[in-house]
Amino acid sequence: MIALRQLVAAAATLICICGLPAAAQDTGAARSEILVVDPERLFEESQLGQRMMAEHQDEREELAAHNRKLEAELETEERALTARRAELSPEEFRELADAFDARVQEIRRDSERRVRDLEQDRERLPLLFLRQAEPVLIEAMRNMGGVVLLDARTVMLRADAVDITDDAVARIDETIGDGETAPEEEAESPAAPAPQPQDVPSPPRE
Repeated sequence: MIALRQLVAAAATLICICGLPAAAQDTGAARSEILVVDPERLFEESQLGQRMMAEHQDEREELAAHNRKLEAELETEERALTARRAELSPEEFRELADAFDARVQEIRRDSERRVRDLEQDRERLPLLFLRQAEPVLIEAMRNMGGVVLLDARTVMLRADAVDITDDAVARIDETIGDGETAPEEEAESPAAPAPQPQDVPSPPRE
């Protein structure tokens, strides 16, 4: 999470340099020039972060299932090769065994590479999340009259600091949602028209 803290610090520095509008909006929340936020909570509690983590978990489970399938296939192939040993010459068996071993090593290297790539993707998720959430954090800071936004985990004493994590989570959910469907679009989607009553034919007169 060191990279995440560095990105928060960089964003805070950028915000300080850019400055604030002449008058901050009155939100009714506690006001302070020093604001703090917990990036881990933002990522873990917001809809956007939860969707990112859920998708990554799905990829992990898919890779695990793929590896189990390959393992079962290799075990079957190994048993079949062993069963043929009696009918093959030593040279023929050695040639087939070497080819099988080479294939196993290639599959193992590919599997290890996939695992590494997946773990690297997991480490990048908080950074990708923060990039999407940064405009919301900047707006929240300006609305609350802050001049700097710090990582709450790195601040030991903060008598005059206001923690805006809960408010930031709510703002991210309201503005970004899970990142798949914008909350505004979802709210503005027209409701399905109510079914119209069907005309019932009158019974025939006698």
